[in-house]
Amino acid sequence: QVQLVESGGGLVQAGGSLRLSCVVSGVTVSLYAIGWYRQAPGKQRELVARISSGGSTNYADSVKGRFAISRDNVKNTVYLRMNSLKPEDTAIYSCNVVRGATNYWGQGTQVTVSS
Repeated sequence: QVQLVESGGGLVQAGGSLRLSCVVSGVTVSLYAIGWYRQAPGKQRELVARISSGGSTNYADSVKGRFAISRDNVKNTVYLRMNSLKPEDTAIYSCNVVRGATNYWGQGTQVTVSS
């Protein structure tokens, strides 16, 4: 059974930093692409960052240079380091993995950035 559990969200002032964690079970993170997504109120969910099985990364233009995705193969965990946070980064952040024809999502973690 595949499970993803996010943590690390919270309330932070603009310019601050947070590190989100996505603990994965049921799949080995080094063998799958893992993505971080976010959804703000009234907006569609969007891809924030993704790390491939080979370790290559890609980012939404809005977070390039501020966010960094990484993984710990021993802990089977994927991280999202978020620096220079802006009020527009406020959203629920969720991690995702696709295995076969199934999308798996965590429950999400709320990030709120105050101005």
